[in-house]
Amino acid sequence: MTDTHEERRRFKRIAFDAKTELSQGDRTWTVHLIDLSLKGLLIEKPSPWEGDPGERFQADIHLNVDIDVRMQVRLTHDDHNHLGFVCENIELDSVTHLRRLVELNIADHDELERELGALIDV
Repeated sequence: MTDTHEERRRFKRIAFDAKTELSQGDRTWTVHLIDLSLKGLLIEKPSPWEGDPGERFQADIHLNVDIDVRMQVRLTHDDHNHLGFVCENIELDSVTHLRRLVELNIADHDELERELGALIDV
């Protein structure tokens, strides 16, 4: 039996709609956020797309007027109309907001603790 991509996933994705911007150098794209997890995000590919996959990006997810989740991300896959990114760096305030968001969307407290443990191990 072979594992599917979903079976290997260590972090539960949460469908979430929030104003999101992706930037790299002097380029900025307003993007549609499809989902996010404790370790990354999936967006619809903006058009035109001129991002350099070899360089880091900054993702800014605006949860509300006063709360943003900001993370440095690396492009991991470009499939059809979707771009997937893995988080490489996130500040403490942002990870606290992201943790709370995940906590509110995962009903199983044990699953949340497993994900947090996996995040520390990564």
